[in-house]
Amino acid sequence: MVIRSKKIAQMAENLAAHEMGESHSLWADARRRFFKNKAAVISLVVLTLIVAFAFLAPYFTKWSNEEIDWAILGSVAEDGKPSFARGHYFGADPLGRDLFARVAQGTQISLMVGFVGAFIAVIVGTLYGAIAGYFGGRIDNIMMRIVDILMSIPYMFVLILLLVVFGRSIFMLFVGLGLISWLDMSRIVRGQTMVLKNKEFVEAAIAGGSTKFTIIVRHIIPNLVGIVIVYASLLVPAMILTESFISFLGLGVQEPNTSWGALISEGAGTVLYGTLWQLLFPLAFFVAGLFSFFFIGDGLRDALDPKDR
Repeated sequence: MVIRSKKIAQMAENLAAHEMGESHSLWADARRRFFKNKAAVISLVVLTLIVAFAFLAPYFTKWSNEEIDWAILGSVAEDGKPSFARGHYFGADPLGRDLFARVAQGTQISLMVGFVGAFIAVIVGTLYGAIAGYFGGRIDNIMMRIVDILMSIPYMFVLILLLVVFGRSIFMLFVGLGLISWLDMSRIVRGQTMVLKNKEFVEAAIAGGSTKFTIIVRHIIPNLVGIVIVYASLLVPAMILTESFISFLGLGVQEPNTSWGALISEGAGTVLYGTLWQLLFPLAFFVAGLFSFFFIGDGLRDALDPKDR
């Protein structure tokens, strides 16, 4: 009995120590806060389902995104409605192509544009802002004036110009969206870096002989991860929205590829002919995806905000 009591006491002590350790962990505390946010958790589930649909849907349909159903061509408004019998779960477009497969492909491309564009913007903006904020002085003034000049140029005009001059391709969308979306990121990182560079751990690194580049990469940037994650989660839907607008204008993804914006544009142009499903399905995925990203971003912001802890 004495041995069992000691074991129980030891287990209770270990559990209390474990809980005390977690209570002082920023990431554990942030994780608990995030999962208490019902809207963020539901959005995370919805986004997971959307991603799963994008990559698994092609395995559950007998039609490819480019294959034409010649049997319904010319009478899509009547025979191209959503039908499990024909295998067109979301219906077909005016060319007889399966909308289920095309929505899956459009979801893949839209998510890819959002994530890759946001990744480029975060990398460029974080490095640029951290260098400007840490060095300060004349270097900071020059770098920030460059940012001010670039921000004064309408980014949509720059993106359209890039697509017209260098060709309309997914690669140019990645480059264009990434290179014009890092400006706000650089300003946010610069402001936080100016606060962090006066902290004790940076002074200790300087006293230890670390170079400025090493301090920026190994000490400043890791302490900006929380802010970067929150901004990136809000940057992804902005990228998707911009790409959808460009594709809606006909300057984005080109055939045979497609995206949410291109599908919505096609659906809006044919809705008067009785093919309402061609607009509703891609629009539903577009709205659900954007709302999910925004709610997840809000949840991450609330979870990682030190003032809210």
